[in-house]
Amino acid sequence: MNETRFRWRNRQLREHAAVIDGTQAPTKLIKNTTYLNVYMKQWMTGHIWLYEDRILYTGPELPANTDGTEIIDGKDSYIVPGYIEPHAHPFQLYNPRSLAEYSARTGTTTLINDNLMWLFLTEKEKAFSLLEEFMNLPATMYWWARFDPQSVLSDEDKQRFDEQVLSWIEHDAVIQGGELTAWPDVLFGGDEQILHWMQETKRARKPLEAHLPGASQKTLVKMRLLGMDSEHESMTADDVIKRLEVGYQTGLRYSSIRPDLPNILKGLQEKNHTHYDHMMYTTDGSTPEFYREGLINPCIKIAMDAGVPAIDAYMMATYQPARHFGIENRVGSINAGRVAHLNFLSDPNDPTPHSVIAKGEWVKRDEEMLDGKTAIPWGKNGIEPLSLDWEVTEQDMQFSMPIGMEMVNDVIMKPYAIDIDASAERLPHETDEAFLMLMDRDGEWTVNTLLKGFTSSLGAIVSSYSNTGDLILIGKSRADMKQAFKRMNELGGGIVLVDQGEVVFELPLPLGGVMSDLPLPELMDEESELKKQLKVHGFSFTDPVYTLLFLSSMHLPYIRITPLGIMDVKKKEVLFPSIMR
Repeated sequence: MNETRFRWRNRQLREHAAVIDGTQAPTKLIKNTTYLNVYMKQWMTGHIWLYEDRILYTGPELPANTDGTEIIDGKDSYIVPGYIEPHAHPFQLYNPRSLAEYSARTGTTTLINDNLMWLFLTEKEKAFSLLEEFMNLPATMYWWARFDPQSVLSDEDKQRFDEQVLSWIEHDAVIQGGELTAWPDVLFGGDEQILHWMQETKRARKPLEAHLPGASQKTLVKMRLLGMDSEHESMTADDVIKRLEVGYQTGLRYSSIRPDLPNILKGLQEKNHTHYDHMMYTTDGSTPEFYREGLINPCIKIAMDAGVPAIDAYMMATYQPARHFGIENRVGSINAGRVAHLNFLSDPNDPTPHSVIAKGEWVKRDEEMLDGKTAIPWGKNGIEPLSLDWEVTEQDMQFSMPIGMEMVNDVIMKPYAIDIDASAERLPHETDEAFLMLMDRDGEWTVNTLLKGFTSSLGAIVSSYSNTGDLILIGKSRADMKQAFKRMNELGGGIVLVDQGEVVFELPLPLGGVMSDLPLPELMDEESELKKQLKVHGFSFTDPVYTLLFLSSMHLPYIRITPLGIMDVKKKEVLFPSIMR
């Protein structure tokens, strides 16, 4: 039985105590195993008693009553706590269910999740209903409360966003405020509303997470004074040490867009840094293919290969994040009273489990992934296929802007002066410029410009996957863009590539137009094919999914396409406004 509302009922607690007294039998007994005790920082030998989804006992004693108990021989295994991902974005084409099911089977059994998409995709009450449904997933699911939307919104949309924030802060499943990408608004812009929400989060005894890439020591200190407790944007060992010195719980990132972990750990070793109690790993919402080997288990292996002692490497994946979030009484250790998340290892130096118990149930056994798909009533809670009652017209496709966006890398864009004829039906292959449109999913406005560096030949890519849930159209050909848009709508949302009038790739995203309903391994193959097709057409970077996601994100330099228009990020000025249709 999975825990309800993050606690057990009185009846269950009495049953747990009865197992210790011998009047009731445990549901599972792991005998004669070696397990990691994070409180002792030692490998210990003994037995582990489970009752449904809870660890009841670890140590040398055997239960007096084993009637109906599943007996598991643990003599050839080393058992460690289920791993924790402290900073998950469960909407990167995958959805919270597919991510949780896959992550649990690879050993990451607790996820602390971004709530951003719920603020755009459905009503607050329906989002909270989904949080209850996610309690039935094999992984334990906790959430953040966002204070800012990462982009700029219309006054009406911003009000709708703001009205939800306090309710999220107060929710049982929410254990963190942040991540705060709009920190300059608080620090330099005098945003009292966000500062108030930060104070309310502290009043609820929940930590705050900052987003401070490249921050100076002075900025780190001031944000710490304003209440920030953790930060995950370190790119070097020096960045990590600066954050530790100020008193931040520090995330070490290994993600598809920033795989910095190996270099960070190498740098820490060179500096003879040996204290790891305030560090934790994160994959920071990587795109699907990056997870082929799992989520946190590759991070632990990287740490051990870099010279981090094995017990410290495991504790950065388990106890340290649990302690930081104040959930160490629930997860992060193999001790009495914790949720039964257990990873069975063949060797303590190999953190990829051969078997996994999540919430007391086998999800992987002897290298075999066990079938199991939790039913989530998406439609009942407002997450339905996209259905647009409008089309892209020739009148929409006016590209008279003098300023375009040039890709520096996957996610950073700089302005450039457009000097080609943008009135053509199809832009020439000799240039790497393409038409770019951001369109309101309700069809009320459009923002048009050119994007340089995305493709040299592709007729069109249309995506309903974006940071704000609005629609992205990129391509060389106006006709192909209209065809790709039509096909995307027929799919109920998705990513569609069209060239010379032919659909060359499509990925349906039927969950709100931003999430696939495929199991994660199948989605990995689809993302691989998307990358392959884009590479054929001149995409020279590495992570096109992040390009689509962050085109409108105002926490990245230098210029963005947003619902309000083309924006200068630093000045927060609208250079060219959106056009009402």
